[in-house]
Amino acid sequence: MHIEFRHLRTIRAIHETGGLARAAETMNITQSALSHQVKGLEQQVGVELFVRRSKPLKLSSAGHRLLKLAEKILPEVEAAEEEFKGLRDGRSGRMHIAIECHACYEWLFPVLEEFRKAWPDVDVDIRPGLAFDAIPALEREEVDLVVSSDPEDLSDVEFSALFDYEPVFVASSLHPLAEKPFVEAEDFRGEMLITYPVDRSRLDVFSELLIPAKVEPRGVRQVELTAVILMLVASNRGVAVLPDWVLREAKYNSDYVTRPLTKEGVTRRLYAATRSDDVAKPFVAHLIRLARKIPVQLQRE
Repeated sequence: MHIEFRHLRTIRAIHETGGLARAAETMNITQSALSHQVKGLEQQVGVELFVRRSKPLKLSSAGHRLLKLAEKILPEVEAAEEEFKGLRDGRSGRMHIAIECHACYEWLFPVLEEFRKAWPDVDVDIRPGLAFDAIPALEREEVDLVVSSDPEDLSDVEFSALFDYEPVFVASSLHPLAEKPFVEAEDFRGEMLITYPVDRSRLDVFSELLIPAKVEPRGVRQVELTAVILMLVASNRGVAVLPDWVLREAKYNSDYVTRPLTKEGVTRRLYAATRSDDVAKPFVAHLIRLARKIPVQLQRE
């Protein structure tokens, strides 16, 4: 027995309309073609599927068994067809994100909230466990976008510049370094440095300042949440270096002071890494545009 999707659609249409003529009309085929299809299906299954003398036309017990199968299978098939159509049209897809910078959650959530409203059919997820293997995961198609400050020259990955930011020194207003107009590497030598719990090579204060100057702080305390880092700094339990977008509130709080790193300041750039074949997808391009616009708005608030 060979049952096709069109057979299931025929059974469902006749059951819903109560007759061959109306079913043929809804299926956009002739009544004779539909009748021929029903006869062929009955020959395959070896039993009658309809009670012929009933008006409206009713299903036999065997017909009801096929209707039950149709009601189970066809909605899933139709949902898959709609999903594939959305993929072809660029309306739906998957956007799983890995983040190499710990503080990026501070601006990424507003970005994703705007993105969700514009692209409700795109499956969005954040994969924090891939932070240290993000680009290989992107190439393996385990994730679809990586937020990174370290672009690489890869043939199958494109790094799109998002925005520049400034890593900023933050300390208690009572701290001795609060009197300085800027801080340098040597200023950290006797300090307890409070950082996010990530490798030193991924922290701007180490990669851009301390490691090149071969300066080691008195100690390093790792803290998960930005709010807790700021609380500890305000209590004069250490100093920190954070991106300027997370310090928009601290700038106006008398408990803190913020200072540039070095007299000239330090500027870094964030990138969105995507597979080269995905860059032209409408929802990917829109997410990158939002990721350029919203963090800059937060910096200016």
